[in-house]
Amino acid sequence: MYYYLKGTLAEISSGGVVIDVNGVGYFVSVSHLEDYTQGESLTLYTYLVVREDEQFLVGFRDREEKDVFRQLISVKGIGPRTALNALSAVRPADLVRAIAANNVTFLKKLPGIGAKAAAQIILDLKGQLSDGSKGNPEQYDEVREALKGLGFRVAEIDRVLATINEVNATSEDILRLALAKLRK
Repeated sequence: MYYYLKGTLAEISSGGVVIDVNGVGYFVSVSHLEDYTQGESLTLYTYLVVREDEQFLVGFRDREEKDVFRQLISVKGIGPRTALNALSAVRPADLVRAIAANNVTFLKKLPGIGAKAAAQIILDLKGQLSDGSKGNPEQYDEVREALKGLGFRVAEIDRVLATINEVNATSEDILRLALAKLRK
């Protein structure tokens, strides 16, 4: 219904912004509140969420983020708030790389995303958001087990694996990158 809103940022509040469009203030839920400055002129690409008991606008700085949001909410079990929270935690490009690399560990670190939802995201969006490159989620599990065998702590391993999203990488490549990061 609303493709974008163009106006002045009138207010920043928790979870969203108010954009003044010719004297009418629209509250829009956004990710990355830190990217907004009160008083700036901006264009927000919007998505209208209509539920039985509520309606709200979700806004994005660019069409890429809006497209990623729309793809995320198409995944079974991922609603608009979960998708927005996930996009608040990372940049869209990082999310797309994680999906292309089949990095379930990265996705599980996002707010509201568990192991089952992460696997569903990869299953549903692999090839739609990425260039169809290969990646194998079992690789990350293999590397995780190898690093545990070397004596690294699970929390430390998961933190590092969540940062590695190399498309077409072998298990050895991922292990090498993880070891380099863990030794720092």
